[in-house]
Amino acid sequence: MADYVDLLIVDDDVVLDAAGEPQLIYDKACITQDIKHMVRDSGLLVEMIGERSSSKIQEKMLKLVLFIETDERLIPGTVAITRTDTETFFITATTYKYGSTSLEVTS
Repeated sequence: MADYVDLLIVDDDVVLDAAGEPQLIYDKACITQDIKHMVRDSGLLVEMIGERSSSKIQEKMLKLVLFIETDERLIPGTVAITRTDTETFFITATTYKYGSTSLEVTS
């Protein structure tokens, strides 16, 4: 039995299965999706993309790391964000129960 269940959201829309029912995701996938939504809702990613000052970008990245770490399912100190290009960020974290998770976030 799953600990966490959520609807699968892709491009801000609920994904439906072949029967037209909402597709569900569980546990690790649910946590990963929640992290993605936290990042988007924080607005910090958009601010980083428009920022030219590397020190301000690092400051915003730290704020985002601390914000993500408020999720009680994640082990504190394991969240890392890597900027792969101007608009793409790679986020990794370790959950208490399901191990490592990672996602790529773009604006």
